Amino acid sequence: MSAPRLLYLSRADVERVALDLPAIIGLLDTAFREKGEGRVEMPPKPGIHPRPESFIHAMPASIPALRSAGVKWVSGFPANPSKGLPYISGLLVLNDDETGLPLAVMDCTWITAYRTGAATALAARHLARPESETVGVLGCGVQGRTNLLALTTLFPVARVLAYDLLPEAARFYAREMTGKLGVTVSVVTSPRDAVVGADMVVTAGPILKHPTPTIGADWLQPGAFASAVDYDSYWKPEALNQIDKLATDDLPQFQYARETGYFQRTPAPYASLDEIVTGRRPGRERDDERTMAMNLGLALDDMAVAPEIYRRAVERKVGTWLEL
Repeated sequence: MSAPRLLYLSRADVERVALDLPAIIGLLDTAFREKGEGRVEMPPKPGIHPRPESFIHAMPASIPALRSAGVKWVSGFPANPSKGLPYISGLLVLNDDETGLPLAVMDCTWITAYRTGAATALAARHLARPESETVGVLGCGVQGRTNLLALTTLFPVARVLAYDLLPEAARFYAREMTGKLGVTVSVVTSPRDAVVGADMVVTAGPILKHPTPTIGADWLQPGAFASAVDYDSYWKPEALNQIDKLATDDLPQFQYARETGYFQRTPAPYASLDEIVTGRRPGRERDDERTMAMNLGLALDDMAVAPEIYRRAVERKVGTWLEL
């Protein structure tokens, strides 16, 4: 019998696998349907916080239908970009669901970025108006990119309004995304200009336990959808109280986060994404509803994607094999 071994996939290796967004959205759709049927094991993610407003979380999950079991060890340090380092970094361990042996260790930066955008798109499929074509993006970093890319796979996006605290970051984003998507990406100079008149809004700043929010009442127009990737960091209570349907990806973990100090002024969600995907709770019901997905980012998302990355990496001979 050969000695057990695992496949190591660097960030460059994961990117070389080139799993596309429609495939990722499809995997998440399957995973949330399985969650809605009670066939997923996913405990609340424990974490440590070595620096103010930073986190390092352990995120385990098992999705038997996808032959997936493993854990992501991921960190978010808001000061990192000023040091030339990524805000989000970490590793994912994928285990064999029959033996428990590690199959792969892979960088989770790309996975985290793209599965988060895919979760926004999956929520928008049920909560946004199908004809939505104008997107406001506040925070022109990694999530501002992947969330927009994911939305353009499902919606006829024709115009993007980009805002960032750093004007040069917004200008670079506009040039890059205009070239990549072939749509008009315009830089705006205030958060309000990125929200008012948009059909869909993505806020993608750092996740803060004690935010100083910007978006006020009546900025989000009736009928619009918002994805608060950064929790409630951008949204004032009076704006959140106008949301007709505020959903999250997991109600128990939302409550757990509230108990640890987040979401102190955020209304309780009406449904979780798995309930909406499986039809247990309604998505959008009227054209004039303001809707929002305030997804936390789940181990479910990562473990939906990791087995397919592993399978394609083995098939394409990407990565480095290591003995256990």
